[in-house]
Amino acid sequence: RRAIARRLSESKQTVPHFYLTVDCRMDALLALRAQANQAGAIKLSVNDFIVRAAAQALRDVPEVNASWQDDAIEYHAGADISVAVATEGGLVTPIVRDADDKSLSAIAAEIVELAGRAKVNRLKPEEFTGGSLTVSNLGMYGIKQFAAIINPPQAAILAVGAAERRPVVGPNGELEAATVMTVTLSADHRVVDGAVGAQWLAAFRARIENPVRILL
Repeated sequence: RRAIARRLSESKQTVPHFYLTVDCRMDALLALRAQANQAGAIKLSVNDFIVRAAAQALRDVPEVNASWQDDAIEYHAGADISVAVATEGGLVTPIVRDADDKSLSAIAAEIVELAGRAKVNRLKPEEFTGGSLTVSNLGMYGIKQFAAIINPPQAAILAVGAAERRPVVGPNGELEAATVMTVTLSADHRVVDGAVGAQWLAAFRARIENPVRILL
């Protein structure tokens, strides 16, 4: 807990955070997930889709795939997504390396394996050190929206809320029900400008709302 407290305090005090929030319609993704889980041996979670979409968005907007260093901004070659896992000892963030190049089933299996070892403190340092961006998902706890603290040296973290039925305005102005998920990007303003963060969120939302693109 002391190590976690030290890192989070340092991040909040020294990293200039800013926050961007969007709503994502989830109906198409949930339908695709249900169809895939009927045929696949490995059951996919919504978070598996989110992790791959986040990695693909880093390829679309590589300016977010970076870290602040004292003498330069370091840009990363791989789209490595850290996945926040709650353990008895605190929060651990094992990394799915090159998540944009892996299938959803491979990501699902890797997250289950990494999370299992994280909970018994059996991760190697290289399995939770570094990374491009963190996904922190509290949707399973019914949290609608939150803002997360950046995990240095990364420049951004995506806070994912619950997918829930909400009234929305349809394309023709009519009121309809849809499943909506709210996500908030916390970004390091030394690395990521507001417009760049908005571009990344737009790329992420485009894939979540058109989930066939996540499969490509």
